[in-house]
Amino acid sequence: MPSIRRLAAALPLLAALAASAGAQEIAGRTEARPGAPPPPTVQLEAMAKLRYMVGEWRGSGWVEMRPGQRLEFRGGERVQEKLGGLALLVEGRFTGRPPGATEEVPVHTTLAVISYEPRARKYEFDTWLATGVSGDYELTLTDDGWRWDIRYPGGTIRYTMRLGAEGEWIEVGERSADGTAWAKFFEMTLRKEP
Repeated sequence: MPSIRRLAAALPLLAALAASAGAQEIAGRTEARPGAPPPPTVQLEAMAKLRYMVGEWRGSGWVEMRPGQRLEFRGGERVQEKLGGLALLVEGRFTGRPPGATEEVPVHTTLAVISYEPRARKYEFDTWLATGVSGDYELTLTDDGWRWDIRYPGGTIRYTMRLGAEGEWIEVGERSADGTAWAKFFEMTLRKEP
């Protein structure tokens, strides 16, 4: 069993090895070692493209529960930067009056985290619903917003968000059995509060 003196003598060496595990100092500059995590600046730069989402958004929309039956809702999304900008926390809460209800009740309560995976060069969108449903998806940036898809045995659901002419968060949900013919079942428009 090593003595305390030997362990104490080895601590500076262990600290130096740990510090150099992610990078090596070569000729006055730091270079990432193969297999080491990339510096967070890559993630910060990618996440900066979504910074416009940060804030409180309020508005309304509708969802088609079944053909010909729409449920109107209102509420909002709260988007916060976390971990110094490495992630966005998105919390949604919407209320509506389902058929048979005498007052508005929560109809859609969500929590999501958006982050950037530099090795895969993609945005990750991890979601949880109050119903217990969760999922991990890829968020794809577009010229004026983003999109994400849910694939299931019967087809695909896609949600597309775009910024409107006055900065509105306009999101549309569509479903398709074959990936070519799309039917809209969801739409909402939110405005950022000052």
